[in-house]
Amino acid sequence: MTARVGAAVRDCTPPPGLAMSGFAARTGPAAGAHDPLTVRALAVDDSVLITVDACGLHEDFCARVRAELADCGSVVVAATHTHGGPATMPGRLGGPVDADYQARLYATCVAAARAARSAREPASIEVGTGPDPGIARNRRRADGPVYAPLGVVRFRRADGTCAASVVGYACHPVVLGADNRHWTADYPGVVRTVMEEAEPDSVCLFLTGCCGELNTGHSAYASMSAGASAERTFAAAGRIGRRIAEAALAVPTAKTNADAGTGTGGASQEVRLPLRTADPAETAALVARWERELPQADAGRRELLRAWLAWARDVAPRTRTCWTGRVTVLRWGSLRLVALPGEPFSVTARDIAARVPGDVIVIGYSDGCPGYLPPVTELDQGGYEVEDAHRYYGMPAPFAPGAAESLADAAVGLASGL
Repeated sequence: MTARVGAAVRDCTPPPGLAMSGFAARTGPAAGAHDPLTVRALAVDDSVLITVDACGLHEDFCARVRAELADCGSVVVAATHTHGGPATMPGRLGGPVDADYQARLYATCVAAARAARSAREPASIEVGTGPDPGIARNRRRADGPVYAPLGVVRFRRADGTCAASVVGYACHPVVLGADNRHWTADYPGVVRTVMEEAEPDSVCLFLTGCCGELNTGHSAYASMSAGASAERTFAAAGRIGRRIAEAALAVPTAKTNADAGTGTGGASQEVRLPLRTADPAETAALVARWERELPQADAGRRELLRAWLAWARDVAPRTRTCWTGRVTVLRWGSLRLVALPGEPFSVTARDIAARVPGDVIVIGYSDGCPGYLPPVTELDQGGYEVEDAHRYYGMPAPFAPGAAESLADAAVGLASGL
């Protein structure tokens, strides 16, 4: 099928000196930029997909962007989840958030979306799915599940050239660790560069899939230190990004089947996700342990402990019982692009893909990022994502069992109606 497609890129690299996001153990603000951060927008008929090189975006920020673009149809605002970007969510994933930069980022998102809409031209939609290129690893346990297919979408002009491409892959963009203090898009930036070099005059959007339990192989606890690692370098990010891009370029794509879903469109649903009930006695015991450890901790560990102590003082006493998130499904011909909030696990994406017929790409970090959303099958395993991460996310408690399943059910329901 043919749609009206346009894409745009706008720079959003912050100045040095701003707080970075992604690692509580990081010991200082950004010293400069290694590679540019960007906002990218893809307009497909009356839908717009916006990606931002940030660790996460607050749901209120995303709602403001969508409201400004209310005339554009279905709009999704997603973060790439790079841990080399600025603090953008007040109270979550580090800070402080710089108000001037936040205003600039908002304006940049709107401008990119408007530019993409203005650039729309007839293009065919081609979709393909390739095998996992072998980058993602289950960081929670060696025998844990890994669902990381490589989703590729190409939008071709009438002359056969590529106007835009989408690459979706589930792997945490944390090649660079807490010791890095330079702005970077991490490996997704390399993927985009390689794709655009291979397909001149095109714009590539990288979509980070549901990778709550997936990264390149190190434990989540390995990021709780500011120490350098020989495996977490810009060179490594370059190799990983190029490997994913080369795999994406090799994925055969075919024009979407109109019989499987004629036209384009989108639908969204708000989903109420309850939190667990916090245990004040457990928090008090943790505070006592952290205070004992603090004087002997190294610099990175001290930053982490201070962040957790601040959480215990300022956040844990809150009586918040739920968080409301937004699930959106965009239909581009036979493709259903499922956009989930927060950090879902790959098994949630696998569940959705198994229940939605046809071509499916499932992404996370969309229209709000309040924390990890582990499936019930992972809760007994404990670990950072289940037991600890809510503190860095500024939430009084983790999400209650069934949160991920509620998102999946909403996504499947929306997809079935498109």
